[in-house]
Amino acid sequence: MSPEDPDTGGRTGSRDMRRLRKRRLHPLAGTARNQVRAALELLPDQPDLGPVSGAASEPDGPPLLLVACSGGPDSLALAAVAAFFGRLRRDGTRAYRVGAVVVDHGLQDGSGAVAERAAGQLRQLGLAPVQVRRVQVRASGMGPEAAARTARYAALEEAAAELGAVAVLLGHTLDDQAEQVLLGLGRGSGTRSLAGMPARRGIFLRPFLGLRRADTEELCRVEGLEPWHDPTNADPAFLRSRVRSQVLPFLEEQLGPGVAHALWRSARILRADADYLDSLARTEYARLRCPAGGGIELDRAGLAELPAAMRHRVIALATAEMGGENPSYERLLAAEALLKRQGSAGPVQLAGKVSVYRRSRGHPVPQDGRGYGNLVFRTTGRQAGNPDD
Repeated sequence: MSPEDPDTGGRTGSRDMRRLRKRRLHPLAGTARNQVRAALELLPDQPDLGPVSGAASEPDGPPLLLVACSGGPDSLALAAVAAFFGRLRRDGTRAYRVGAVVVDHGLQDGSGAVAERAAGQLRQLGLAPVQVRRVQVRASGMGPEAAARTARYAALEEAAAELGAVAVLLGHTLDDQAEQVLLGLGRGSGTRSLAGMPARRGIFLRPFLGLRRADTEELCRVEGLEPWHDPTNADPAFLRSRVRSQVLPFLEEQLGPGVAHALWRSARILRADADYLDSLARTEYARLRCPAGGGIELDRAGLAELPAAMRHRVIALATAEMGGENPSYERLLAAEALLKRQGSAGPVQLAGKVSVYRRSRGHPVPQDGRGYGNLVFRTTGRQAGNPDD
């Protein structure tokens, strides 16, 4: 039968048509590629991602992307999608090289075998280099989840520095973002906490924040991948696991479907608000800040004139510059109360071994006297007791 025969599909022929259908891109894979492409656009000086035009290669080749992969469906699906951006294009160039890092926390029996199995699937996808990094998780005053996260990010940053990667891709999804917002709401930590995880923080990118967890599982099925399912994700001993397996399903049942999307949408709105307020706060902080003999001093009059939302952020910035952590709302209120010149002049203990007190008459100030009442930030133990006004 001739290829021209209309019974075979005209010029193409039935066999060629079947081949074309087989090559047809799954719609979800196309969506996921667009998500990764949008995330890569957040990088400075990222190469042209068009299908034809060449990339401006670095002297030693295209820039390197690393996928942080646990072997679970989210990160394994991300690796499969990211591999597309490392393929040869029509002009024989690559936009990126794509590798991966598997972090073995060593917290479960058989974790080494799980890590090696994940690494094997990553190599089959064409990723290179693929490294397995084993870490030691030390609690040192923090919970097991936080300790594991600290060790994991340290290993990823180390790998990126050693290999010269321009970005590390993380597989967090819309569901992870919804859980993060609920956790922030439970802590009562304010706008920044409710803003959830950013799409980019330093070298870390989260391309899949707009995809559901079910989407990544489907992508793995389409790609013929066999993800590992972490049993701790369903362990009620962990707060995040309870939010995932109990709280979110309960909210969906009681409030109707769409709760996860609503939380994700709220996070995007709140992040824009928080970014704007933080930029204003940094300007005010630079205006009100002055050195104070190894500490930081904030002008009382200028601080008192600020709206509460801005005042709290400025106090938090001073705490951070002294090496402290973000103060709780209660600690911020206690620090703010020092401005009223009523009661104790401090010190008020803030998070991370930082304290703040009001400069009183018992402490030297410049000859013009403008320093009286200013807030002074010190690392804990560096200043003596402070008499009241």
